[in-house]
Amino acid sequence: MFIAVDAMGGDHAPGAIVEGALQAVEEHNVPVILVGDEDSIRIELERLGKEESESLVIRHATERIEMGESPIAAIRGKPDSSMRVALQLVKSGEANAVVSAGNSGAMLALAVTTLGTLKGVDRPAIVTAIPAVGGYTCLLDAGANTECKPLHFVQFAIMGEVYARLVRGIPSPRVGVLSNGEEDSKGTDLTRLAHAMLKKAHLNYIGYVEGRDLNNGRVDVIVTDGFTGNVALKSLEGFAHFFQGQLRTLFTASWKGKLSYLLIRDALTDLRASFDPSEVGGAPLLGTDGLAIIAHGASSPKAMKNAIRVAEEASRQDINRKIVESLQALPEAALTVPESKSSRRLWASIRDRFLHTRESHDPPAVAPEPPPEEEKKKE
Repeated sequence: MFIAVDAMGGDHAPGAIVEGALQAVEEHNVPVILVGDEDSIRIELERLGKEESESLVIRHATERIEMGESPIAAIRGKPDSSMRVALQLVKSGEANAVVSAGNSGAMLALAVTTLGTLKGVDRPAIVTAIPAVGGYTCLLDAGANTECKPLHFVQFAIMGEVYARLVRGIPSPRVGVLSNGEEDSKGTDLTRLAHAMLKKAHLNYIGYVEGRDLNNGRVDVIVTDGFTGNVALKSLEGFAHFFQGQLRTLFTASWKGKLSYLLIRDALTDLRASFDPSEVGGAPLLGTDGLAIIAHGASSPKAMKNAIRVAEEASRQDINRKIVESLQALPEAALTVPESKSSRRLWASIRDRFLHTRESHDPPAVAPEPPPEEEKKKE
């Protein structure tokens, strides 16, 4: 069960990538194929006092995709990139999953074009684990699809539920749709239609959830479009950095602050660990016909080790097969988009306006002239 690793992708490649892969092999017994420039990889292994082995294999690739490179240009112009070769190893069955900390746009595009999508999945989605009370909340989509349809939300919910249950170990994941309120009337046409469909799915669906529910442990899987999900994720990351900076300032400003830090240092270490993205490792791209993990561009060796661990766990749990089975088991009602009430109101408004306009342009009714016989009688 090899995991293909793009050794040339990321801000700190190949050094941090090779070191993280080596840690995954030694600590988690996960066989790894390092894909990239062979000479560069061997230099890093030599620096670490290691060499190629049965569980740490090198596959040469002549090109690398840079972090700021256009995904379209990379797809067309670099057929032997380390990222593409790693994905092809999954496609051919030589590897069970691929992990890359490289250009995320290129990774998304290459994963879809190289691996294709699972049966029943229209659009793959990125799922990311957000620190929450009692564990993590799975958020998807975290950036793959800026515009979605209600059916996509249903598919995201199924994929997220399977991931949370099998990889995160939650027996019956609670699923919710991100909205601006908990009432059924809140949200947009998209969320209201998806909300109605998910009520009919065989899920532990709890309805609408709000932004405050991202971290409070009330929900296990939150479904939204990629634009909203990415904004929510980046907002949380920004606040985490802000909060840590404020604490640092507080504890270094005076001798009282420094003394307070010594008293609660262990608790702060645990708090910092809960915000550390390297603990999670990477974000799986769910819905492709082959497992793909998108790691952070600035991934450390620890982050890469954990990303490889997540890839191995998802592969061992056969997550893709179970996603397909869950999609096929959905009742027809959960796949049928109901008519939007706002659409009915819109068409009724247009009809009324049209009728009113037509009536206002009709000539006024004129009373008919009496027949000649009646005129004579009156005389």
